[in-house]
Amino acid sequence: MRIASLHLYPLKSARGLALDRAHVDVDGLAGDRRWMVVDADGRFLTQRDEPRLARLEAIPHSAGLTLSVDGYGTCHVDTPAADAPTLAVTVWRDTLVARHAVTAQDWLGCWLGREVRLVWQPSTDSRRPNPDWAPDARAVSFADAYPVLVANRASLAALNAAIVAAGGTAVPMTRFRPNIVIDGADAWAEDHWRTLRLGDIELALVKPCDRCVVTTTDQTTGARMGKEPLATLARQRRSADPRITGVLFGINGVPLRAGTLRTGDPVTVLATQTPWPLA
Repeated sequence: MRIASLHLYPLKSARGLALDRAHVDVDGLAGDRRWMVVDADGRFLTQRDEPRLARLEAIPHSAGLTLSVDGYGTCHVDTPAADAPTLAVTVWRDTLVARHAVTAQDWLGCWLGREVRLVWQPSTDSRRPNPDWAPDARAVSFADAYPVLVANRASLAALNAAIVAAGGTAVPMTRFRPNIVIDGADAWAEDHWRTLRLGDIELALVKPCDRCVVTTTDQTTGARMGKEPLATLARQRRSADPRITGVLFGINGVPLRAGTLRTGDPVTVLATQTPWPLA
């Protein structure tokens, strides 16, 4: 097995970037989801609420971010300094303090047509993954819950074969917004994986990823594209674990040590587990 592709999401729910290499620490890929758009109350915004965020490109550079939207223009944003204004922001049930990137507020608000703010997370130590699933994990960014999401290319091929057989249209891997895509495994082999070695790092796979409406969103245009892949996942990959509601694709992971990943790096299964139960 090998790493087929690596993906970074500098701004939560904005367009992803493909990488040839990435540094990984205990909180995930360096720079992943350290920026976030929040509403007037400080609550996180994602493609669940604002599918248009898929059109927003966020390119990191040494001083901050460059935001752009086709047909709308560009906004250059500096990383907020230590004396920048702060905001209490909420991601699901977690509330933490982030720095407000004031210069982006008007640009983003005009584009989205609502009051929003752009915030930056100075340290991931202020938030932890769910200890019920990852008791030893120390830090996570603005990601939904865990530092890394792993997907299996063969599983997508099997899912797409079922979608097409039912008269639907195959979906790209971008719909699932993984950080690491693995090639060379059997379909759904990831259900058995517990610990992987990838390049320089080891990764504990702690919880299957339950999927939402974001997977039905075109990651270029922001348009909702219908029922797939959720309809087929509901038939074939519905969780039977009472702790996880919904349908499953991909596995959430926690890095056990820092290192560098490159596309093409070998992937080795170090430990296995009983597969997650499906209905």
